[in-house]
Amino acid sequence: MSVPEPFARSQVEANAPLADRFRATRALMEALVAPLSDADATIQSMEDASPAKWHLAHTTWFWETFLLRDHAAGYRLFDERWPFLFNSYYEAEGARIARFSRGMLSRPSLEEVLAWRAHVTAAMDALLGREELSSLIELGIAHEQQHIELLLTDIKHALFRNPLGPAMWEGAPKPAEERVAAGWHEHPGGIALIGHDGFGFAFDNEGPRHRVLLEPFALSNRLVTNAEWSEFIAEGGYRTPSLWLSDGWARVQREAIAAPLYWRDEEYFTHQGWQARDPNAPVTHISYFEADAFASWAGLRLPTEFEWEAIGQLGDPASGNQLDRAGPVLPGGSEGMFGDGWQWTRSAYLPYPRFKPAAGAVGEYNGKFMSGQFVLKGASCATVRGHSRASYRNFFYPHQRWQFTGLRLAKDLA
Repeated sequence: MSVPEPFARSQVEANAPLADRFRATRALMEALVAPLSDADATIQSMEDASPAKWHLAHTTWFWETFLLRDHAAGYRLFDERWPFLFNSYYEAEGARIARFSRGMLSRPSLEEVLAWRAHVTAAMDALLGREELSSLIELGIAHEQQHIELLLTDIKHALFRNPLGPAMWEGAPKPAEERVAAGWHEHPGGIALIGHDGFGFAFDNEGPRHRVLLEPFALSNRLVTNAEWSEFIAEGGYRTPSLWLSDGWARVQREAIAAPLYWRDEEYFTHQGWQARDPNAPVTHISYFEADAFASWAGLRLPTEFEWEAIGQLGDPASGNQLDRAGPVLPGGSEGMFGDGWQWTRSAYLPYPRFKPAAGAVGEYNGKFMSGQFVLKGASCATVRGHSRASYRNFFYPHQRWQFTGLRLAKDLA
């Protein structure tokens, strides 16, 4: 299979007024927590994850701090004590509670946080029409969309840790689509332009646009499935040290890892509780180490982020299985480069040539995390549709797997 034809560029990011997208994003996060009790929304299952209530509050803190406090004349903080609780990692904004302590915040209550959200959302009306603030508002929307995905993945982990295996939503998941016929997107190599092209919003880490040299390669036309991962397990994938990077093998041994996160016999844990595992669905909740070991077992490799982007920029980023409304999310095997699961690449998360962080506190958004992490491309079933694009650079540490992380294989061409 050859490189796909360029798509007619989606207008998702431009087809709605800024004010409408702001309100829709705020409403979506609130709809997602509707099934949760105050206790559900308060618990923190591990340091990597945050309580649902904290996500609701932190995104509100972002609007109040960087928009209302700094740009709305006469605005007074809803509660002057709360910035200490809901700042995440912005050193320029001062002291804050330790990340692992977020689950200790029984107060303010979920009801109080929702009241704060309503107050801030209403106060933002006065700023939404100001052209000079549009870039900062775009950043705030994208930031809240990121936390919508984190809210879904974090609450899934919290419910999974409950021995009762409670469901956030009732019912059974829809079965995955039939497996896409295996094939390859072939690329002849050469000079490729990588990074955001200037059309619409992008995070600072997506640029500057620059050239890279690619050797001839091919990228699989679909994600690896649960059935294929089961074959990897059956053939001793988790028991064969020669398949693993040293750090990965040490972690497998230390933590007795023998399957993707959320797998149990023939079931897996979902937002709808324990369900029969769908063999046709893309595998997710795997670490970089697991993805790399599988690729070695298959006699293939992970793509670089540049290879992925060279193919991905010809696809529609608003296609595939992504988040449109509040409800359970699960990979379903949709076609295309986007949706179902974020795809590990073999590329370290590093700055592009000529990269410079933005001035001020918002400059802490991405740049200071460019150490020890790997880039993932695409989008997942929990990604708000319209949020991602081919130049998007998600990033996690190689051992982390509570996100909807999967893999698409690559190979070299002679």
